[in-house]
Order: sequence, then structure tokens, then C-alpha cells
Amino acid sequence: MRHKLFTFILTAMTITSGANAQQLDGSKMRAIEHQLDDVMEIIDTTFLKTKLKEVELAYEQNPSQINKARKGIIYHETALNLGFFSKTEYRGYAKKSYDILTEMTQNKQVTRELIPFVSSYRASAIALVGAETKKFGLLGNAFKLFEEAVNNYAEVSYLPEFLRGSVAENLPWMFYKKRRFAKLDMQSIIDKQAKNQAYANNKIMSFVYWAWANQHQEKKDRALTISYLSKAIALDPAYVGGRKRAEELKEKLMK
Repeated sequence: MRHKLFTFILTAMTITSGANAQQLDGSKMRAIEHQLDDVMEIIDTTFLKTKLKEVELAYEQNPSQINKARKGIIYHETALNLGFFSKTEYRGYAKKSYDILTEMTQNKQVTRELIPFVSSYRASAIALVGAETKKFGLLGNAFKLFEEAVNNYAEVSYLPEFLRGSVAENLPWMFYKKRRFAKLDMQSIIDKQAKNQAYANNKIMSFVYWAWANQHQEKKDRALTISYLSKAIALDPAYVGGRKRAEELKEKLMK
């Protein structure tokens, strides 16, 4: 959702996870999500810089699986929010994220309930590497990784579709076949949330409703778009999700 992707590079490797949605323990996944939530989808750059140091120190003191995943994800967020605005200090974090998450997907000892999170962010990290290095190449491979993650885990985790849709919505027009996932994935998450209110948390749904609305600004969709923007705002009282952008878009559409 927050990606600005124009080029892509880095050879993708096949995810070796043997886990699938049917084999995963839902309670363990929720516990893991709780442990990862503070490093996922960060929009406050001041908070991010502080959290980056905190996560790195925690991993040095205790290189556990969860701390390694937190490190890989915080590096992804650093690349996304800081890497494109720095020529030195924060360059290279996308590759660091990809390397860490790739290692985890290939490690059969990693708790299988971690894999949906790791594999989803790994696919996104490939796209970030491409955007940072400005080399054309393997967008298709990035989406193959997303597709595998979606097929394996989308029924129990919003992340594969959420991150794929986030990448897709900012692709240039010539990638129209992949851009369609921006609409399809956000709608899919909304549908799953309607069936299971515990599917995604409020912060994520705030982003999702804003993203859906951003993709449906035509007059024929206006009523539902405004409704979804209102939901995005209501779900994000602390402004940690999509509220700010939802408020801006709602104001624009209401004029």
C-alpha cells in the first residue's frame, strides 16, 4: 500500500515451507501476530527509528526465531519508509530484510506458524530491493512468491493479500495485469473479514478500507467508498493505520 515501485530485481528462491493453512494452529498464529504487530506497517518514522534500534538490540541479546522475524520485518519497514529518502544511512535495508527472511523460509526448524508472516514480507522485500536499486527484472518472481503465499495462507492470514495488494496498487500502468490485485486483494480481505471479525485487526482493516476506497473513486461507487473511508477513520483513533489518508480522500470526494 505504501510502496512506490518502478523497477524490480533479485532472483527469487522457492519457499520451502511445508506448512499450509490446514496445518497451522490458529491460536499460535494469533500469539505470533501479537508479538510482531509493533514492527508491522509502521507509518511514524520517528517511532520507526527508535523501534529499529530496540529490535536490533533485542536480537543481539536473544537471537530467537521471533526476534529474527521481528528484525527481518523492521528492516522491511525501514527500507520502505526511510530507504528511499536516504542515500547512505538507510540504504540496503531491503536486501538485509530479504536475506533474513529467506534464511528463515529455508530453515525447517522455524515454527510453521511464523511462515505466513515471513514469506509474505519476503515477497515484498524483493520488490523493495528492486525499487531501491532501480533495476528491471523479476517482478514476475516477486508475484510468484506472493501467489504461493496467498495459496497457502490467505485463508488464515491477511498478510499475503494485503502486501501483494499494497505492492500492486503503486505499480506503473504498464503492469496493468498485476495492478488488478490492488482491487482484488483488498476486496478479498474485506470479504473474509465480514465472515470472521477476527481475521484482521483494526489497524490493518483501516488500511484496507482506505486502499479499497482509493481504488474506487468513480461516482458509481461513491456511496460505498465514503462508507469505507468512514470505517477506516473509525477503526484508527490513534492514527497508526489509514486514518490520515482516509480523512484526506474523504474530504476530497465530499467536495
